[in-house]
Amino acid sequence: MEKKKHRNDSSQVAESFDPLYKGGEKPKNENQQNGKDGSMQASSSDPSTSGHSCNQNASKASKRDGDSCNEDATKSSKHHGDSCNKDGSKASKLDGDSCNEDARKLSKHHGDSCNEDARKLSKHHGDSCNEDARKSSKHHGDSCNKDGSKASKLDGGSGNEDGSKASKHMPVWAPCGEERSEVGLSCCRLDELKTLPQCDIKLGKLHFSKTHTVLIDVNSFSCRAIVPQDGRDLWLSSFVKMPCSPSSVSPKPDTQFGPVRFKSQSGPVSRWSLISEQLRALAKKKAAKAEEVEKAILRYNPSYEREWSFDALPRYVKNDIENLYEKLFPKIAALALKLPDEVKKAIPLLQRHQPASITLSQGQISCLLANAFFCTFPHRNTTKSNAEYHNYPPINFSRLFGNWSERKSQKFKAIMHYFNVMTDEKSKPEGLVTFERRWLSDAEAQAWGKCTDTLHKLHVTSEGRIEAEGAQLLQVDFAASKIGGGVLDSGLVQEEILFLMNPELIVARLFTEKLDRDECLIITGTQQFSCYSGFSDSFQWLGPYDDHLERDEWRRLKRQILAIDACHFRQPMDQYNMEKVKRELNKAYCGFKGHYGHEEPDIATGKWGCGAFNGDPELKAVIQLMAAAKARRGLAFFTFGDHDLCRRLQQTYHLLVTQKMTVGQLYRHLEKYCALRNKPNFHEGLFDYLRKTQSQL
Repeated sequence: MEKKKHRNDSSQVAESFDPLYKGGEKPKNENQQNGKDGSMQASSSDPSTSGHSCNQNASKASKRDGDSCNEDATKSSKHHGDSCNKDGSKASKLDGDSCNEDARKLSKHHGDSCNEDARKLSKHHGDSCNEDARKSSKHHGDSCNKDGSKASKLDGGSGNEDGSKASKHMPVWAPCGEERSEVGLSCCRLDELKTLPQCDIKLGKLHFSKTHTVLIDVNSFSCRAIVPQDGRDLWLSSFVKMPCSPSSVSPKPDTQFGPVRFKSQSGPVSRWSLISEQLRALAKKKAAKAEEVEKAILRYNPSYEREWSFDALPRYVKNDIENLYEKLFPKIAALALKLPDEVKKAIPLLQRHQPASITLSQGQISCLLANAFFCTFPHRNTTKSNAEYHNYPPINFSRLFGNWSERKSQKFKAIMHYFNVMTDEKSKPEGLVTFERRWLSDAEAQAWGKCTDTLHKLHVTSEGRIEAEGAQLLQVDFAASKIGGGVLDSGLVQEEILFLMNPELIVARLFTEKLDRDECLIITGTQQFSCYSGFSDSFQWLGPYDDHLERDEWRRLKRQILAIDACHFRQPMDQYNMEKVKRELNKAYCGFKGHYGHEEPDIATGKWGCGAFNGDPELKAVIQLMAAAKARRGLAFFTFGDHDLCRRLQQTYHLLVTQKMTVGQLYRHLEKYCALRNKPNFHEGLFDYLRKTQSQL
């Protein structure tokens, strides 16, 4: 009953946030191409990255599934190694079925492998012929398909029932969809990769340790209650300095009488008392104007009055037809005021070269983000090199409120929808989320040239996207070294979109120091609240998303996201350097390396660092294959509409596995290749080089 209420409430939010939103109907000028113009790729500032979250239509969905009923028996024979003759091909054209009765009779004479029905045939093709396009669409895990306008009428804009259930079913695709070929059969199907729900990870009882901080009471949690863990404030350099800390003080604000301001002569006062005074005044209102929000924020941040711009905030509100934003501002203020009661234990910083984890509740995250919305966190408003938190990403939302753009307008819709859900006692979720910083020490770093592991499973496709079809795998976030990139500013590519759809990721910016060359961040349990279309300037918030993933023993959603930052090559030729190659290998391996033996999900990735960061897609693909091989984990590689890369990666992978290539042998070939690439007249791509030197492989 609660979930149903959630969907209905969410649909009302969607309609009022966006005058163009009619129960999931897309605006006419919206990008319709999944994985092409509306894709997301590369690093956080990477415009070529793909990740479109809304499928096109059922006909395209069925095409992705790789129909095993070929147009004629001749095509079928190419996949089955049979010798179906021309009569067989004609028969298939008449019947629209490559496995009709005549073809079955022919198979007895020709030794072909035509099955009794298309379903059996699909097992040989490595795909799944669906009975109809509607069933096909179920396997795409899409909550916002092209016919979302119809679905939203039933589900309150959260996508149709098929889409909500789809996350439980991994699509069954042949490698590379329509690019399937004989060499493609070396690759595996997507459903052959191991998902998080299939992993039998024994977490044991939730507990805290020197390296794992738990912000809820673990004894109460064992009785299925989520209660904040008692603790004390620590105003230290290794902990988050909280706005409600007694040590957080501020000069007493000046007194204003009309146009005249009288400077205060008093000493410093508790900053939380100033914050509380302003937020209580807002929380008492049924609705608050944008100007009142601005005035409240500047009251306890007076030194930024001339630096911060709030020109965007009134424009967001102006476009809100039903004044939902104005009604929501007081609720967010009330949520922010709960901070001293919700987070009682000091939050440690996840610092450089110090592997550690933080587990907190979804309610605690919402309270922390409400404070970020009202810009209450002290010492976090400047990025100057001498600032205390200069090595951390900004957490306060001040940049989102200024310098209006359509990008920021769409971001604001996603964030306000999140707060609308989390301030509703009937719909807010109650689970946990874990943020884990990992570090690959020098002792763990690989001597790649001596590695004897062979390549592991690979599924490669030009269709689909990491966060949808790869939802139950370990999802790679093409991250910035400062986690979240430009999510609270103008950035709007793969990482920023991921953080907007899963806003709980944003809280990582509060305590995660910039990632070093041999570090990563893994987040387990975040919830997806919204769906979207487009990418960068074409990005649009489409409405609510109902997340139906299972939860683990610690009540975390079975969604795991890996943030790894690629090198930014201002000069593309700089990447053909073995020191840079080793850096990328170790970075990927740091994230891919498992902690639970074989009980780890396989990995969903793609063109990591290949947009604005100028990475070579072929080199980055090989690097990720090598790192996954060492970690003994399979890869689902999404090329985001790049059919040529899909085909060529299939061929190269087939060559490497046929030759039983080890990671060490491949590393030595990279050494030779990089040496050649640095010669003036050598421009050959890596895949072509490997093919031409196959006699040496």
